[in-house]
Amino acid sequence: MSFPVAVQIYSVRDDAAKDFEGTLKKIKEMGYDGVEFAGLYDCSPEKVKKMCKDSGLVPISAHVPYYDMTADTNKVLSDYAEIGCKYVAIPYLTPECRPGTEGFADVVKNAAEIGKVAKGLGMQLLYHNHDFEFEKIDGKYALDLLYETVPADLLCTELDTCWVKVSGEDPAAYIRKYAGRSPVVHLKDFAGGKSDNMYELIGIESDNKKADTQKFEFRPVGSGCQDFPGILDACRDAETSWIVVEQDQPSMNLTPMESIDRSIKYLKTINI
Repeated sequence: MSFPVAVQIYSVRDDAAKDFEGTLKKIKEMGYDGVEFAGLYDCSPEKVKKMCKDSGLVPISAHVPYYDMTADTNKVLSDYAEIGCKYVAIPYLTPECRPGTEGFADVVKNAAEIGKVAKGLGMQLLYHNHDFEFEKIDGKYALDLLYETVPADLLCTELDTCWVKVSGEDPAAYIRKYAGRSPVVHLKDFAGGKSDNMYELIGIESDNKKADTQKFEFRPVGSGCQDFPGILDACRDAETSWIVVEQDQPSMNLTPMESIDRSIKYLKTINI
């Protein structure tokens, strides 16, 4: 089985902000099959749908802020349904909503409600993890508790392989754990270890300015410590439909566009 490959637009957000349509065309020229959105850059759903069609890219999914989805669920999700997205994902939880807080119970409850609306619009809700979901609650990881509580038809996984590994777990094993519930998997590579300020690399400011003891950086797929042949084998076993390249910040003296280009070139060498 070969996989269609999408890229998370957040990886090239500055380029997209300057020229969204031109960036989509360049992504297609690199060899990508689809895109996953993280905002629409002030474009209407109708315009974005046309830009995807003109560029030959499938608008596979979208990361939509959790609070946006809870504030006006039907309107927000309807926009992405109009574009043609098959999936929509809760991408990130701010500190007051994370495991260990009272807000996490609301996340679990609201995920089920958002999932129902998504299903009614012909989409599937996903949850995109970081490492903080690997905090244990009553002996179970919060991430597993979320998936145990919310039915699979209302919430599927979008496992981020970088953050699974950062948490100390095996990405391939986790993908297989959710076989049949992992339609979209994030491929993200990195080097270094867990560090105090690593969330600044995804745009989250930190009050902790203590020097890092282990330098952490995101890297193009195939340029870091991840075993992607093993991960892709697990995706085949799990019947994954799409793999998505994501790199929150560039490194190795590469621009964001050069980084995603290197990622797709690497994936082609391992016969995805």
